[in-house]
Formats: sequence, C-alpha cells, structure tokens
Amino acid sequence: MTYQEAIDWLFVQLPMYQRQGKTAYKADLSNTIKLANHLNNPERKFKSIHVGGTNGKGSTSHMLASILQEAGFKVGLYTSPHLKDFRERIKINGQMIGEESVVDFVKKNHSFFKENQLSFFEMTVGMAFEHFAREKVDIAIVEVGLGGRLDSTNILTPEVSVITNIGLDHTQFLGDTLELIAAEKAGIIKSGIPCVLGATSKETKKVFNEVAQKQRAAIYFAELEQACSYKTDLLGNYQKENTKTALKVVEVLKNNAWDISELAVEKGFLSVVKNTGLQGRWQILNTSPFTVCDTAHNYEGLRVVVDQINKQPKTNLHIVFGVVKDKNLERILPLLPKNANYYFTKPDNPRGFSEKELKEIAFKYDLKGGSYASVKESFEMAKKAAISTDMIYVGGSTFVVAEIL
Repeated sequence: MTYQEAIDWLFVQLPMYQRQGKTAYKADLSNTIKLANHLNNPERKFKSIHVGGTNGKGSTSHMLASILQEAGFKVGLYTSPHLKDFRERIKINGQMIGEESVVDFVKKNHSFFKENQLSFFEMTVGMAFEHFAREKVDIAIVEVGLGGRLDSTNILTPEVSVITNIGLDHTQFLGDTLELIAAEKAGIIKSGIPCVLGATSKETKKVFNEVAQKQRAAIYFAELEQACSYKTDLLGNYQKENTKTALKVVEVLKNNAWDISELAVEKGFLSVVKNTGLQGRWQILNTSPFTVCDTAHNYEGLRVVVDQINKQPKTNLHIVFGVVKDKNLERILPLLPKNANYYFTKPDNPRGFSEKELKEIAFKYDLKGGSYASVKESFEMAKKAAISTDMIYVGGSTFVVAEIL
C-alpha cells in the first residue's frame, strides 16, 4: 500500500464529517474505546491538554504547542481539519507525521477498521494517539473535533481542559441553544482536572459552573484577566482573546509544576507560525493589493473578521466567498460588508454549496457580484479587477482558503 492509497482509503471509503456532514457523525464513544483497547490504550501513555470550543480552539492549541516547544518539551499537536495535507493534523514539534507511519497504521489495522466500521475521525484520533505514545511526547495538545462530550478525543484525562468559547454552530448535532451547546462542550471537563474557559456568556457560565462543581474541577475564567501583554505572530484581532486563554492555561500548568519560563512564553507567542506551521488565520497573501485569507466560517468568527476588514484602509473591497451546505446563511450573510464586489464560489468538496444559489440568496442581503464555478477562477477574477490600493478577502469556509493557499 502506498501513502496515496492509504489516504484515498481513509478519505473515500469511510464516513468523514468534513466531506459528508451529518451522516458521518457518530454520537457515541464505544468505537473509540474499542479502538483504544485494540491499540493498547496509547492515550494513557502521554500527558495532554484538551482544547474545545466553537471558535479559536485551533489558534489556542497552536499557541500552547509553540510555547511548550520553546520551554524545551517534546510536544504533540492534534488538530482538524487540515488545509492542504492530511498529515497537518498530527505533528510533533511542528513536524508532520511521516507518510510511512500513516501507511503502517492503516495497513496494520485495516481489518479492524473495516470489521468495526470506524469513521474517518475515529481512525485519525487513534493514529495520532498511537504516534504520540510511540514517539514518547512530553505532552500533546489535542483539539476536539466536534462538540466535546461524545467527541472521539474525549477518552483523554488531560492536565488541563480548555473551552475557548461557545457559539451557535453545528446546531444539528449539539443543540440549538447556547446552554445545550455549552453542555456538550462541557463534557470534556473531567473529575478533579482544572478547566480554563475563554469567553463566556450568562447562559454558558451557569452551565460550566454547574458541571465543574459536579466534577470537583477548579475553573478559571480567562476573560477576567487583563489583556495579554505578549505579542504574537498571529495577526487577526480575534487572537487577543486566544492569547488570554493560552496564557491562563500556561499559568495553570506552572502552578502544577510545569517549568515554563517567561522567555519561553514570549518566544512561543512570537513564533507560532514558525514552530507549528499554522496557516489560514488572517494570513496575508499579498500587500499590493492587500490580500488576506481567513478560515472563519460561522457567525462568531466572521463577526470579528468583518470588523477587521472594515478597519483596513482600502479603495475598493473584493470578497471571494464560498460556504458548505450546512451553514446558517440567514445568520452570516447580514454580517458581510455591503460596499464590496463579491466573487461567489463553490469549494471543491461534496458539501460545497452552489455558487449560483449563494449569489441569489446573498442578493437579498444587498451583497452583489458574480458567481464562479471554482475558487481558483473567482480568486483570479478578483485579482484582475483589483487595483494596488484595494483589498481582497478570501473566506467563508476552510475549504475555500485551502484551495488558494
């Protein structure tokens, strides 16, 4: 089996939420537990930090990985989805898992996967945990895939649990109120394990306090801290919230005897991209015209990004925009700037939403422009139309960003 064959088998033959949506979601941990037992429970062989939330969990995870690397630790990092290469999901000190390791894992466990009809995400979590255990990482930062309580990553007993914030996303799985979603996300709070919360609301704070009390877990609210004085190489305005959350997690680790110096924190924040390879967060692609992409794809994420777009000096604004089918367009389209030229597009993904339909719906919100069958074509049209003092923004979906990077 070649690497490409292994990847094709993982992607095409088995359910994958990013490609199929709800039909791939398994609200049950029994398969993950079965897989963990089959792999001799690798999740028990390394220390971890478990990071959930609606927005910011990827950035926060990468910040923590960078800081701990600068502190001299061997750091595993598990995130999803990937942008260009499947192996982006599983890294140690910024290095992606090797192609041979992927092939070996799939070959060795192929029969077990088929027999138990494991999902793409379950297998990927198993691969990550086995890789971290085999390579003897000091600590792994593990990002929740979807929700928390029933997510495949939730077999860990971490050093710290982290929940960045709560928004109305993935409501078809997690519930349609902030309280219901908070209850699902709070499922990663473990007995006696400290939990750091990023941004909360009146509705979510009540849920978190109740769960933490029940689990006898110390709870810390990063939003109550002063603004973080450390600078970071991640440029989005929304990173201010994530830096506060990451800094609070570091403080909790230090209180639990983890040796992390001030210098490691400072250098870690400044070197997130260099240390971890993170892409797609207010990533500047060109300065003339000013061109930026961002993976924000829901109300909470786009609200902050649009605010930053509005503050950016420019003559004209060009927006390349595409979404997947389960997005709540009635909620996100009113956020978008009306004084922009739109290039509506469809990401190359089975869940991609029709660019023609998107254009029609967007028109009702006074968002005007053309529709293009591919992200590449829409981006080329935006570049052709823009003058040097204009701004081009590319976003709406992780998949749109992935195609232009």
